Order: sequence, then C-alpha cells, then structure tokens
Amino acid sequence: MRVISHLRSRTAMLWMLLVALILSGCGGQGQDAPMFRANPARTGVFPSNGPTRLNELAWKFKTDGIVNSSPAVADGVVYVGSEDGRLYALDARTGKEKWRFKTDGRVYSSPAVAGGMVYVGSGDERLYALDARTGQEKWTFQTDDGVYSSPAVAGGMIYIGSFDGRLYALDARTGQEKWSFKTGSRVVSSPAVAGGMVYVGSDDGRLYALDARTGQEKWRFKTDGQVGSSPAVADGVVYVGSWDYWLYALDAETGQEKWSFQTDGAVVSSPAVAGGMVYIGSLDGRLYALDARTGQEKWSFKTGSQVLSSPAVAGGMIYIGSLDGRLYALDARTGQEKWSFKTGSQVPSSPAVAGGVVYFVDAEGYLYAVR
Repeated sequence: MRVISHLRSRTAMLWMLLVALILSGCGGQGQDAPMFRANPARTGVFPSNGPTRLNELAWKFKTDGIVNSSPAVADGVVYVGSEDGRLYALDARTGKEKWRFKTDGRVYSSPAVAGGMVYVGSGDERLYALDARTGQEKWTFQTDDGVYSSPAVAGGMIYIGSFDGRLYALDARTGQEKWSFKTGSRVVSSPAVAGGMVYVGSDDGRLYALDARTGQEKWRFKTDGQVGSSPAVADGVVYVGSWDYWLYALDAETGQEKWSFQTDGAVVSSPAVAGGMVYIGSLDGRLYALDARTGQEKWSFKTGSQVLSSPAVAGGMIYIGSLDGRLYALDARTGQEKWSFKTGSQVPSSPAVAGGVVYFVDAEGYLYAVR
C-alpha cells in the first residue's frame, strides 16, 4: 500500500509540475515578442495567438515624432522608438507610460529586450543598453555613424549594424566589442543569428554570412540592389529580399542559391517563414505567400499602397501594415482578409504580437494595441 501511495503521490507531483510548465508557457515570457521579427533568427513567427477578428482598440499612445521603429514586448511592457529621439516603455495592458529615455538622435532602430536590459540604436551613432524596468542607462557603444539596424541578442552577445558599414558583436552585459566586420556600404539590415552564424545585408547589395563567435566571413551573396531587408533563417535556408525586386532563398551553410522569386517592386520588407511557407511584402503593394522549398507562389494579397512592413505570423494568421494606412489580418493558409484596421497615417513598420494583442505604429507617431 505504501508503494502504491508513493506512486500516486509521485504521479500527482509530476502532473502538477506539467501543469505549471504549461501555464508558464501560456503567458509572460512564453508569449513575449522581445525583438524585431520575434527572435534572433528573424523568422517573424510569434508564440502568441493573434486576434482572428477585430474586437476593439485597446489603447493608443502618441509619441512626439514620426515612428518607423517596430515595437518589442516583454514582461508586460511595450518598447518602441521614435524620430523624436526617445525610446518609450509602456504598460502593455493599459498603454500608460512607464518611462522614456532621450537620445541625441532619431530612433529608427527597433529595440531588443533580454536579461532585464533593453538595447536600441540611435542616429547619434550609439547603441544604448538600458535597465528594462527603470530606463536607466547602463552603457553605450559608439560607432562611426548612425545606428538604424535593430539589435539581435543571442548567446550573451549583441549583433548590430551601422551606417558606418560595419556589423558589430558586443558583450551584452558590458558592451565590450568582441569583433566587427566591414561591408562595402551602410548596414540598415538587421542581423539574423542561427546555427552559430550571423547573416546581415548591406547597401553594397550583398548578404554576408559570418561566424558568430569570431566574425570570420564564411560566404557572401551578391544581388543587384541594396539589401535593406533583414534575413530570416529556417530549416537550413536563409531568405532575404533586395531592392532588385527579388526574394532569394540561399543555403545557410554555403550561400548557394536554391531559388529566387521576382515581385513587381523593391523588396524592403523582411520575410517571415512558418509552416513550410515564406511570406514577404513588396513595394508593388502586395503580400506574397510562397512555398518555402520551391519558391512557387501560393497566393498574393493586394493592399492599397506600398508594403515596407514585414509580416508577423501568429496562430495561423498574418498581420502586416501598408502605406495605405491600414493594418491587415489575413488567413495564413488562404490569404483571405479577416479584418483590417484603419489608422490616420501610413503604417511602414512591422507589427508585434503578444498575449493575443497586435501592437503596431503609424507614421504619425501613434502606437496602437488592437485585440
């Protein structure tokens, strides 16, 4: 009887532990969107489900400048930069401001949150590391030109590009430079980190693949236009767009082209990869859904204007902004529009999804929370 009782007690304890783990994954950090494109590999896949129908505008918050930065969400706080030179931290539930931090330049960079810190670049040629709870500055790193790229945080390191043409690798705790790599032009693209490699585009028209630990170049791939799109890495393939109107799929290890797909406009948008599909916006005003293995078009959706925004995939839905001033919510499988939300201005930046809410900004400086 004692053995049976012991087994029952052990089973009950294991069940309680399992429930606790499931519950912990259903909220808090398990549903966060802590950096641009949701994760270091920049897949654009968010762990939270997003709204399949438009219920309400939960809140909106006005900054003092145009906003091109994309929001990050972590531990119940939304962080977003503005051309007014500030990084804002807002309560994710209410939109109430918690703190703001002033830089000496415009903040185009999208923030990244990790280890109780928030990292963001500024046009004043600096990367800032701030206390995520208070906004207090912990350290800054000086580059030789503006920092409009968005930081990737992985393995205790920060990877960030600069208009000075370099990709920098820094210690996330101290800001100490570990290495830097010089490209042939400005780096607007935000680096992706996966499989011990860092991938980043440059205005010199190339995508570079570097060893994440040493910065040693492994390969480079040449397009016929600037590469401002941020690469996405999934299942051993790197996907990236170019101003030459093409989306490229490259072998992540060798850089060999697997396929390419041509749109009718420059591809500034960054791709999202989920469920065997690649989703990409174009300045031709469309969102395309392609087979990730072959590049074959499955469907496309036409918005009312150019698409600079990068698609967010969450729970079988795709959310993307357009310069027609709308955020669109589409069925990821069919491309059918489920709903759209009209703002007062263009929507150039990329949405983030956390806790069942879509957070996005318009060019007028408003941050919206829609559920």
